[in-house]
Amino acid sequence: MKIVLKGMVQGILFLCCFCLMAQQETETPKGLDPKEESIVKIASLTAQGELDRLALELAVGLDNGLSVNEIKEVIVHLYAYGGFPRSIRGLQTFLDVLEDRKNKGITDNWGKEASPIKDTRSKYDRGVETLEELILAKMDGPKPGYQQFSPEIDVFLKEHLFADLFERDVLTYQQRELTTISVIASLGGLDPMLRSHLSISMNMGLTPNELNGFVDLIATTAGEKKAADARGVLKKVLEAR
Repeated sequence: MKIVLKGMVQGILFLCCFCLMAQQETETPKGLDPKEESIVKIASLTAQGELDRLALELAVGLDNGLSVNEIKEVIVHLYAYGGFPRSIRGLQTFLDVLEDRKNKGITDNWGKEASPIKDTRSKYDRGVETLEELILAKMDGPKPGYQQFSPEIDVFLKEHLFADLFERDVLTYQQRELTTISVIASLGGLDPMLRSHLSISMNMGLTPNELNGFVDLIATTAGEKKAADARGVLKKVLEAR
């Protein structure tokens, strides 16, 4: 009888341990998927002008399932943070990669184009609405000092960045924020902006584990120093939340 009871207890303990391990495995947060990893690397390398490495990652991004239009949109989006010259050189590099793959008999998926904008409100109003969705707050308080000093840049930000760019539905808001933080972290020295966009990234659904994975990737594309700086900013963001 004792032997039977002992066996039953051992069996129950084993079952409990197995269930606990399965639960922990289920609850373990996932990192970035291959497409998201490619977005980080492409944005980072484009922002730094690392064109030889970029060419390799562009091909990997296509192989990972990003469409031609998605990659093109990443490169276009990042000009708002890295400048036209970097974006244009990135697009030129992408054209070379696509031509090379075509010559090798590879047919890449172009994906969808941006949908037409049917909202008849002013671009400024639409941009304000987009920004409020990103920061999860109303923009009805006092404007920051730089916007009071330069009202025109407030108009450009709302109308162009948050209307013209963010309204293009080739990328999700989450993918655009992933692009943005990749550029900012790779450029370095922009901690306040990085802090803001890391917070927005979490508003858009990126998890702490995914953002830690993002920092790990920055170490491979922009170096350990910039990755360490980004990790310090991320730590403060997570503590604040």
